[in-house]
Amino acid sequence: MSDDWTRKQASLPYDVVVIGGGGSGLAAAVTAAERGVKVVVIEKRRTAGGDTALAGGLFGADSSALKRLRAEVRKDDLIKAAMSYSHWKTDPRIIRAFVYKSGDTIDWLEKMGVVFEDINQFLPLQGPRIFHLPAGMGTGVVKILVRKCQELNVKLIYETAAKRILTSKEDGVTGVLATGKEKEVTIAARNMIIASGGYAGNKDLLKKYYPHYTEDLCGIGLPHMGDGLLMAMDIGAATEGLGTLLLRGPYFQGAMDGVHVAMEPNTIWVNKRGERFVDETTGFNWPEAANALNRQPGKICYSLFDDRIKQSFIKSGLIKGYREPPLTKMSELGKVLQAGADRGRVRISESWEEIAAWMGGNPGILKNTIEEFNAFCDKGYDEHFFKDRRFLMPLRTPPYYALKCYQGFLGTIGGIKINHRMEILNHQDDPIPGLYAAGSVAGGWESDTYCLQLSGSAFGFALNSGRIAGENAADRSAGK
Repeated sequence: MSDDWTRKQASLPYDVVVIGGGGSGLAAAVTAAERGVKVVVIEKRRTAGGDTALAGGLFGADSSALKRLRAEVRKDDLIKAAMSYSHWKTDPRIIRAFVYKSGDTIDWLEKMGVVFEDINQFLPLQGPRIFHLPAGMGTGVVKILVRKCQELNVKLIYETAAKRILTSKEDGVTGVLATGKEKEVTIAARNMIIASGGYAGNKDLLKKYYPHYTEDLCGIGLPHMGDGLLMAMDIGAATEGLGTLLLRGPYFQGAMDGVHVAMEPNTIWVNKRGERFVDETTGFNWPEAANALNRQPGKICYSLFDDRIKQSFIKSGLIKGYREPPLTKMSELGKVLQAGADRGRVRISESWEEIAAWMGGNPGILKNTIEEFNAFCDKGYDEHFFKDRRFLMPLRTPPYYALKCYQGFLGTIGGIKINHRMEILNHQDDPIPGLYAAGSVAGGWESDTYCLQLSGSAFGFALNSGRIAGENAADRSAGK
């Protein structure tokens, strides 16, 4: 299809077109519309939200909510911590723009009606209060952003997919070719914000860019196909962060109660050989736990516990929690484990030898691992991985449980290279006029291991990068 053909089609003129109606796209659209420009959002799915609808809490520094709690933290310290964590693999200007914007974004959401139910640290290992949990979590934020779009007359077009970015040498971005249910349409716009998510659903791209790919890799977020990334690359955009996944491991494929307990610190994790390979309290920092799992044969492990620990989950609740807070009681855990056993995902046995055979490992190795670990528990000291003694609980009370776990990931992070203004860069690191990226499609803000020291940063970056892109796109449209 030639550009001459597309120019003959009915053209819908806007100041800013946003590709994708997730959290970053909606934040960009609202922000641009608040500055008085005409905005359209095209969304491939039937509803808005994207991965943000699956999100929990978001990062925010120096927000009014934190000031009310007298829980302020220096933004500069957070930036330094994030850069240190990434070993300076990220762009400090992008990190600074994100962190400095984040408190204002929390205030912006509150003014629109978002209520933050809890503001606290997300992890026991994390110091400052930066994690803001909105009522309704990500879904609640999406509903309010959609409502605000409607109030500001932002055009929301669903079930319409962007196919090609249109450009000219003189003007940069000129519009986008999109397809809906029945027709193709050219949307004319001098500014475009790509907020289309990553490529978690595109196996070809995962195999090409992610070096640890296996067929067992479990995608937990939406199966985005990388449309925005590919369109940007087609017009000469540079890339950064390809192959970076928001990893989460070990991940149990089954009911959420099983997902929760598999990563609890009072379980022990063994690889297919039956050997421990990590201090299991890394479950508090699940991206780092995923790194440890990536080194194991087949990227598979087994989370083991006995009936005594199972009863503690039921009667006393979770220690760490994942989608549920600590002390949540797993009253249905017995049924969940039996259902997992019926599906071949869990093994329940009176014998470690039988569990080792089910795992395909060496019974002698697993037996030695359990005996060694139990001895560590008796001494109160883990000689191999120095696990906190609070979580050293021996496995001596049958029946025993083994949950088969894989590498999980919430989505991809990165792909399109941007600067701190969220402008998309070409291969000479010059901005492509009128083209911006926001959210997980953008690179440079996260290294190969997701930084939980800035907990909620994926959700937070989606909204903050969207706002920054929206501001700059609107200003460019207004000639500023």
